Amino acid sequence: MKVIAPGPLTTLQDAGRHGWRHVGVAHAGALDPDSAALANRLVGNTGNEAVLEYTLTGPTLAFDSPLRIALCGALTDALHVAVDGTRTAVGHGRPVELPPGQLRIGRLRLGIRGWLAVASGFDVPEVLGSRSTDLRGGFGGLDGRALARGDALVLRAPSGVAAEVPSQPAWWVEFDDPLPAETLIRYLPSSHPAAMRLDASHWQVDPRSNRQGLRLHGHALEVAPGDIISAAVAPGTIQLPPDGRPIVLLADAQTTGGYPRLGHVAAVDMPRLAQLAPGMPLRWQAVDAHQSRALWQARRAQWRRLMCLLDERLSTL
Repeated sequence: MKVIAPGPLTTLQDAGRHGWRHVGVAHAGALDPDSAALANRLVGNTGNEAVLEYTLTGPTLAFDSPLRIALCGALTDALHVAVDGTRTAVGHGRPVELPPGQLRIGRLRLGIRGWLAVASGFDVPEVLGSRSTDLRGGFGGLDGRALARGDALVLRAPSGVAAEVPSQPAWWVEFDDPLPAETLIRYLPSSHPAAMRLDASHWQVDPRSNRQGLRLHGHALEVAPGDIISAAVAPGTIQLPPDGRPIVLLADAQTTGGYPRLGHVAAVDMPRLAQLAPGMPLRWQAVDAHQSRALWQARRAQWRRLMCLLDERLSTL
């Protein structure tokens, strides 16, 4: 598979690195692990095969043998261009078999990130137990960097697909609804004096946000003078920098930080953060540990129901 156009930021990601934060290694991995796992399930992969995570606009990829793919996450206008020039729209949230040609993934809608899985997965080495790209560390994925024009990606095994024309079912699946006009993000407040001032407050996503952290723009919170001792942080930690505008750490977050901590995003809402575009509004709501756990358990139950339905659908193909 050759990269004709990489898009603004396309990287190889899986479920991330576990068990290395004590030596300063970031978690990395897909910013929405459920969307990545769903894409893998649709093409028959295990949940932890590497996928392509793309941002704002997807890549254009050329391939010389038939493939089975699935696109999940934010909606996009994807197109397959066959060798003879025939063009076919590629559906979202379903397994799609494609003959040799090009796959063009366009601008994303109702979100800013999507995930592409290919049957058998991408043949890149595991580094510290993961194929994910650590952009800050410069390792994993494809040489520790985003995809570039001219890159070649190899599959881990033959796809086993013999498609002569594009083929896809009429049904599709989605796990999360599109983001509303203002996204609600629930969090577990810390004991910091400013933590509860975040509750019910309104903010916008700052354009400087990236995979390391989501920066917020809005009415600054008061920050008490003085330094604090650096302490452990993790994806989901809400930091309060000196300018009073919070930063929500994401998958590529550092392992320690010296800013005050306002709390931690409830696990159920972490996937929403992956789809927030610059300028999009969000509102905070404080919850306790019991509420956060109940929300997470409900999400996992919803996932299990979806997987049962999906396996039934896939068995008929």
